Amino acid sequence: RPCCEQEARDKAVILAFIDSNPDAFERSNLIAHMTASAWVVNPARDKVLMVYHNIYDSWSWTGGHADGERDLAAVALRELQEETGVSHARMVTLPAGSIYSLEVLTVDGHEKRGKYVGSHLHLNVTYLAVASPEEPIRIKPDENSGVKWVPTEDAIALSTEPWIRERIYRKLIDKLD
Repeated sequence: RPCCEQEARDKAVILAFIDSNPDAFERSNLIAHMTASAWVVNPARDKVLMVYHNIYDSWSWTGGHADGERDLAAVALRELQEETGVSHARMVTLPAGSIYSLEVLTVDGHEKRGKYVGSHLHLNVTYLAVASPEEPIRIKPDENSGVKWVPTEDAIALSTEPWIRERIYRKLIDKLD
């Protein structure tokens, strides 16, 4: 269930795109494609796990492309493990289902592994996950150059992306209450 106007509008965009694009779950769709993220908190929910995303040059949540997988919760957990080494996170079951947040994210053109990737949209589904800060973490050098647990409110200050910081991370933190 959308929690706000942003989620309601983005839900409509995501569902319409999936209905009209059989390749919506493939990054070969150059306009937009499905992605999944994990908002990973400790059991007390006062810390969040962040990665320093090399392409966005900012501290960020974990997540990535569906690459054909339609189980987006599995994608979010796969990306969490790939990007941080955390393998014992558990998804939080919510009253309205397992989806924590929806967002259409703009991606500016950039270079990845020596090739240009044009501007496009990530049709993102976010899941809430809980993990232990005691679990070992590691970076994934081809994607991030830092992984750390931070006080939840610090996630906003660490991001250099104004829209993500104010519209997405603020919403994710507020939903924890």
